[in-house]
Amino acid sequence: MTTLPPALRLATAGTADTVHIEITGDLDYDNAEFLLTEVTEQLAARPRLQDLHLHCAGVANVDSMGLSILLMIGRRTEETGTRLHLDDRPPNLERLLDLTGTLEYFTGAPTIDAGPGPDGAP
Repeated sequence: MTTLPPALRLATAGTADTVHIEITGDLDYDNAEFLLTEVTEQLAARPRLQDLHLHCAGVANVDSMGLSILLMIGRRTEETGTRLHLDDRPPNLERLLDLTGTLEYFTGAPTIDAGPGPDGAP
């Protein structure tokens, strides 16, 4: 387990092919870089990593830097062929991902409210 400034705590566990990182606290300008560092170290230490699970239930606040770090993590996992999972997303993170158009990037699922189609049908 890695202990960081009081506003962010990361708990990491894993095997050669799967890593779980539980995030508790703020992913913001002051703290988000710690998550990127942890993920980068895990990717380097496990060349056969297939799945990276970021458990987000404990995420409190996410600002633009936090979102930027999540996008960087997405690019790094793509480069290594690792599947990124944003598990247990709290409503505030879900809403941010939806509003910024990044929900589908992270989940492969359409945004929460895509609105009516061209013919007016949902």
